[in-house]
Amino acid sequence: MFFLSLVCSLLFTFPSIAKNGGEGDASFEVKKTWHLAINVKDENKAAFVGIDPDSLAVSYTDTKLATNALRLRLQEDFRSGNISLDQVKEAFTYQLVNEIIPHWYGTPWSFGGHTTVPNQGKIACGYFISTTLNDMGINLNRFRLAQKSPLDEARMISCGAEIIKVVQEDSEKAWKEIDVLTSDGLYFIGFDKGHVGYLLKREGELFLIHSNYPAPIAVHMEPLKESRVFKKFNTFHLVPISQNDILLQRWLENAPIL
Repeated sequence: MFFLSLVCSLLFTFPSIAKNGGEGDASFEVKKTWHLAINVKDENKAAFVGIDPDSLAVSYTDTKLATNALRLRLQEDFRSGNISLDQVKEAFTYQLVNEIIPHWYGTPWSFGGHTTVPNQGKIACGYFISTTLNDMGINLNRFRLAQKSPLDEARMISCGAEIIKVVQEDSEKAWKEIDVLTSDGLYFIGFDKGHVGYLLKREGELFLIHSNYPAPIAVHMEPLKESRVFKKFNTFHLVPISQNDILLQRWLENAPIL
């Protein structure tokens, strides 16, 4: 109910994010679906399910404005003691996974891609992470973060939190260890020295959200176990995002991530 009432209040600041009518319509309903992109048998296509088409009709500029308004409102309520850090984490994760990231689904991958506009130009895996975190309002240099190695990206995002290292001889064992070591929430995942993405655990299921260089060669989301990129590596570095107290407090205060 907290997050629902918070989003409803933002409608009057940014009426364009209303989904059920004109500017004065407050009949807004948050549908807590988790956006999922899965491969279909034709590897040249991706099927996107769980996405409310109306949410993607909102411009990305408006989504970023609403995200900043959300951060400021959460900052005020947290400072005054009206909400807990756990509620901040819930709102942050929902906004990043359900509002920011879906605009990027289908944006083509390129090794040197660094577009700032979804589906205009191309984006590399590191820039997908740094750009979406930056657009979420995390105070970081997206070029500096994207150009780091996966391990150094993990260190920067961690803000000192523990980096979980998984080394296994095959993907099945790696998947099982990652499953044991993670709880529901969003993580950064670095693949040895070659790739990065988000790891989302939702209701016990593991998903990879990334700018994918095999087909469909675009930003999408897939079950971790089925990812061809995941199967290519045996060393992984994981950092909690939605459960990272220091990172979320820096987000609230607009403090830089160094």
